[in-house]
Amino acid sequence: MQNSSRLITILRICSFLVLLYSLSMPLPVFVGLLFGEHHLHGFLITFAFAFIAGLLGWQLTGRDEMNLKTRDGFLVAVLFWVIFSAISTMPLYLDSRLGLSLTDAIFEGVSGITTTGASVLDDIDHLPKSILFYRAQLNFLGGLGIIVLAIAVMPFLDIGGAKLYQSEMPGPMKEEKFTPRLTDTARDLWMIYAGLAACGMVAYRLAGMNWFDAVCHSLSTVSLGGFSTHADSLGYYQNPAIELVGGTYSILAALNFSLYFLALHRRSLRPIFHNSEARFFMLIISLVITLVCLELARTQTFALPQAFVHGFFQTASIMTDNGLGAAHYPDWPAHIVILLLGASFFGGCVGSTAGGIKAMRFLLLYRLSSQEIKQLIHPDAVFRTKVGRHSVSDRVIRSVWALFFLYIFFSCAFVWGLMIIGHDFATAFGTVAACINNMGVGYGDTAAGFGPLKEPGKWLMCVAMIFGRLEIFPILIVFSRTFWRF
Repeated sequence: MQNSSRLITILRICSFLVLLYSLSMPLPVFVGLLFGEHHLHGFLITFAFAFIAGLLGWQLTGRDEMNLKTRDGFLVAVLFWVIFSAISTMPLYLDSRLGLSLTDAIFEGVSGITTTGASVLDDIDHLPKSILFYRAQLNFLGGLGIIVLAIAVMPFLDIGGAKLYQSEMPGPMKEEKFTPRLTDTARDLWMIYAGLAACGMVAYRLAGMNWFDAVCHSLSTVSLGGFSTHADSLGYYQNPAIELVGGTYSILAALNFSLYFLALHRRSLRPIFHNSEARFFMLIISLVITLVCLELARTQTFALPQAFVHGFFQTASIMTDNGLGAAHYPDWPAHIVILLLGASFFGGCVGSTAGGIKAMRFLLLYRLSSQEIKQLIHPDAVFRTKVGRHSVSDRVIRSVWALFFLYIFFSCAFVWGLMIIGHDFATAFGTVAACINNMGVGYGDTAAGFGPLKEPGKWLMCVAMIFGRLEIFPILIVFSRTFWRF
């Protein structure tokens, strides 16, 4: 009886999340009508289907007062991201103007909602405005996650809400929250997120974009999603100011959003500048930017001023897993491209919209390695691993090592899988880096787009994108035998 009650609660929450997500579908319809489009049935059918399915599920499950356990939160997170991806696919598949196969529509939908930004679409410049806005909207909603939005607007999800929040938010310190109530935490996150997007929109407009492109690129940049309204991405504009805006907001979006809350609350930037992870992230990204800019100038790929602009923007975009592009980045010297693909595994800070392994984990691994060297020199000494002024628990350290191992293991497995399917190593490595890091810029055959991927490869990369978005553990937990031993 208890297990049945928990399953009903899970179904009720999933139904509400589907209902909530359906309310986003009228927005691209409004954009389409604003630009005089008439073929908007894909969005309307998706809205009707998701709204009715969500409402029926909500009504039929009634109200259950059962608290969710931690593992139930993982199940809801995994279930909804699968459902989320399927619903996101529907408008793309139903729109006859795009002519997408089911595989391509699913790939594009999963890529958008996981903020990967890898696209199989051709001639993006001439796509309908409703589709272009919808792709940016997918990035934006997937950035912090619809589950966090649900917690923000529906206090009822305090029934197990903390479990959902921990399952959805990235990083090794998921239990931390910066306001007493979880609903306040999620609401503040979304307010900061939306505020940053609004600032980005104004910045893009002032830099030279029209309002429509500024809105779409701001949504894609703040979410670190990477979908653009042009096939050449930001390179379309040939505008250094736009690239500087893109690079700057990529870095801002890669910082822990809780630091923005603290900075606003205390009316000081000290919480950002004094945060160990933020300082480490800024140090590493500054070093990589400097190295890339110098190499672009040394190899005479660009003159020094252009090397600085392109190097700054492209490094910030790739390393934070945004994936917007410019200056024909895949054609740069191979050693620079490989450096940036490797840097995409670094990602941004925990509590941000970035993909990758995250700066906090690399900081902990660096300090653990330094500590091990000291331990070998002084075997009897006792050392504690600290971040800031706080010691890191053994549980967190174990989770970091485990995630790092699994991330590398599955990256290698996905590369191997693409090579079995028939792709060369350069294409396989670049494609996996783009997908598992939710970065979206490929290499080799996928440098100009992901259409050349073989059909089994597209399905495999859909799995990689969801693995990267949920940081592997929730999926493995749900598929483990222990999980189902109620």
